[in-house]
Amino acid sequence: MRMTKSGMAALVAGGLLLVTPFAANAAACGNTSAGFENWVQQFKQEAQAQGVSASVLDRAFANVHYNQPTIRADRGQKSFKLSFEDFMRKRGGQTIITRGKAMKQANAPLFAKIEKRYGVPAGPIIAIWGMETGFGGFMGDQHTLSAVSTLAYDCRRSDYFTDQLYAALKLVGEGYLSPTARGAAHGEIGQTQFMPKNVVNFGVDGDGDGRVDLVGSRADALASTANFLKGHGWQPGLGYQPGEPNFAAIGGWNDAAVYQQAIAYIGKQIDGQ
Repeated sequence: MRMTKSGMAALVAGGLLLVTPFAANAAACGNTSAGFENWVQQFKQEAQAQGVSASVLDRAFANVHYNQPTIRADRGQKSFKLSFEDFMRKRGGQTIITRGKAMKQANAPLFAKIEKRYGVPAGPIIAIWGMETGFGGFMGDQHTLSAVSTLAYDCRRSDYFTDQLYAALKLVGEGYLSPTARGAAHGEIGQTQFMPKNVVNFGVDGDGDGRVDLVGSRADALASTANFLKGHGWQPGLGYQPGEPNFAAIGGWNDAAVYQQAIAYIGKQIDGQ
């Protein structure tokens, strides 16, 4: 997915990602596939009433289906309940540290540039990069719009993912998200797995080509991750271990305490602190 800086600015300035349905008119959620097709039709009517064009809706929903792998992933996040030691083993923490140190060395000028601009050192950025996609090795194989639509329909976190779906529709409408795009099971996009709304809120052009491409550009993905952390309160020069000022910014990335601890620990090992 590619987005120009001017296009992102237009989206933000126009408030295009802030459009959400009125609660009173919201399509009824469900916990099985049985009502999904009816929900899609009702949602499309509501979205059109909110200003989303029929042509965008037709393109965006042309191949949307109830995505069982998304539901399985959403119900099966058991690793976040593991102890820190077990979580690190399951997620290959030591491998991420070893590869992460090599990545830091190989991309030293890029990480120096990022830290100078955003105040975020390489360690936590690399930790997120490694934890999320194995340094861009696997960014997901699920149909993005099906994943987000399924979770918008599902009752567990319907409001949150309905907001993400409206954001995704606006990205489709502006030509920044392909209706055939594939990513992670919850609709995350790119090398560090941004939700659709975060692409606009925090996506930046890290390689200077005038576009934001979180899939194909390592520099864009990593700079955007630093911008996300900065946007969540990161303060240059301060620590990011539990109890230190910047640990809360890591918490903005993922709610799971064990994930936050792992990012802080891996980052510390990579940074050599």
